Amino acid sequence: MSEEKKEYRLRIVTPERVFYEGPVEMVEFNTTEGQIGVLPGHIPMTVIVSPGILTITEAEGTKEAALHAGFAEILPDQITILAEIIEWPDEIDKDRAEYALQKARERLENRDSQTDLAMAETALQRAIARIEVLK
Repeated sequence: MSEEKKEYRLRIVTPERVFYEGPVEMVEFNTTEGQIGVLPGHIPMTVIVSPGILTITEAEGTKEAALHAGFAEILPDQITILAEIIEWPDEIDKDRAEYALQKARERLENRDSQTDLAMAETALQRAIARIEVLK
């Protein structure tokens, strides 16, 4: 007896727009606790998003985006990501991303406090995500 595949819905919303909405097979992204892969039937949970690459697996293939910060509500039949910033590769200015990476590295070297360290590390993670998703 074959098990029927459940539809799993993904909705990604930013303050400016609905970034993505539709059926997916799997979603992968970074959280404050590490990388997570979400499949249909996942246990309900809420997680804090960390900067990195979001991978969306659809029936037709995969898509990637640079996801910078936010929250995700995961339910057995859907996931909703409230993203501060998320960008498709064609929305990223490569020169600007490389400049931001350079500035973030400089901030890490010249930090004055733990707060500066946390902000510099976040800026570095965001710059790396933008550059990696362009590859």
